[in-house]
Amino acid sequence: MSAIDTLRFALRALAAHRLRTILSATGVAIGIAAVILLTSIGEGIHQFVLSEFTQFGTNIVNITPGKITTHGGSLGAIGSARLLTIEDALALKASRYARYVNAGVMGNAEIRARGRSRRVTVYGESPDFARAFNMRVRTGQFLPADDPRNPRAYAVLGSKVRTELFGNTNPLGAILQVGMSRFRVIGVMESKGQVLGLDLDDTVFIPTTRALEIFNREGVMEINIAYQPGAPLQAVIEDIRRILVSRHGREDFTITPQQQMLATLGSVLDVLIFAVAALGGISLLVGAVGMVTLMHIAVAERVAEIGLLAALGATRARIRILFLMESIILASLGGMGGLAVGAGLAWLLKSAGVGLPIHTPWNYALGAMLISVLIGLAAGVAPAMRAARLNPIEALRTE
Repeated sequence: MSAIDTLRFALRALAAHRLRTILSATGVAIGIAAVILLTSIGEGIHQFVLSEFTQFGTNIVNITPGKITTHGGSLGAIGSARLLTIEDALALKASRYARYVNAGVMGNAEIRARGRSRRVTVYGESPDFARAFNMRVRTGQFLPADDPRNPRAYAVLGSKVRTELFGNTNPLGAILQVGMSRFRVIGVMESKGQVLGLDLDDTVFIPTTRALEIFNREGVMEINIAYQPGAPLQAVIEDIRRILVSRHGREDFTITPQQQMLATLGSVLDVLIFAVAALGGISLLVGAVGMVTLMHIAVAERVAEIGLLAALGATRARIRILFLMESIILASLGGMGGLAVGAGLAWLLKSAGVGLPIHTPWNYALGAMLISVLIGLAAGVAPAMRAARLNPIEALRTE
């Protein structure tokens, strides 16, 4: 019996028991579809979260007050020997790798203009902020390069704040009250939308020193350095450390590269994808158990057929191959069906615009297909061996 004959025999055997074939393939298909759908959602979340971070650039180093100790806890701004200040940010401009330096602080404050008021997030930023984080101004300009110790009282509005307070009128030149201080509006930012739960459109940007006065703070919350593209990251970190240690006397600050944050976040999200794939794999395992059961039933029902094959000269090895072939074909059909259903459902969810990020990781999809073939192989081993061990004479007597 040639390989083609073996394949034809297996296909005819499956077609002769359509209901059993459909039920067995459906179990595997549901498992494959679950794996693809869950990993598509997981990969979509993975890409969405990383894109949220990388839209501001990747060549950024964040410096925060307080040194993380060997016990894993952060001393924070209160436990620091010295806070990070505007002067620290000015000193860091001398770094040979620094392209832009921004000293930032944020808080919540009530703003008023033209008889309207609302409570928004107020960001105290340096003039380099927009360029460091790829933020664009729609009208007007961003904060000018004033003396950071005594900047002019200028404000730049987020697009939502502009609409809520000024409607369709031009806000440039208008007076905006932030807390108890007055600022002149000089620009409106382009819409940025929601970023990890923060609405960057419902914001006001003012100079850092002015924000420190409003929030009654002595030090900034963080300093951001956008370094030159292609610069060695470790050299950038060492240069930052050298400058700040020379000012503070010791390392009472924490340096966190954006690349390190992205690598850590990527690792966590990879674990998430693997976890949801494992959940879908449980359905695949259930389908495998069902296939093993049905293959054992198939052997029990076809004892006479096995005896006839043996009587006609089929070897035990050939009988084993016949039943293994049936099992593999069955699992492959289920796998292809599950692949089509899972990818189709993922596409429908993505097209429906439900707000859920969807992206099918084809490496997981192809891996699931391979697993379905292996399941078919594993599910058919025991029944095939059982069929091959049957005595042909005793098998023919069951007819």
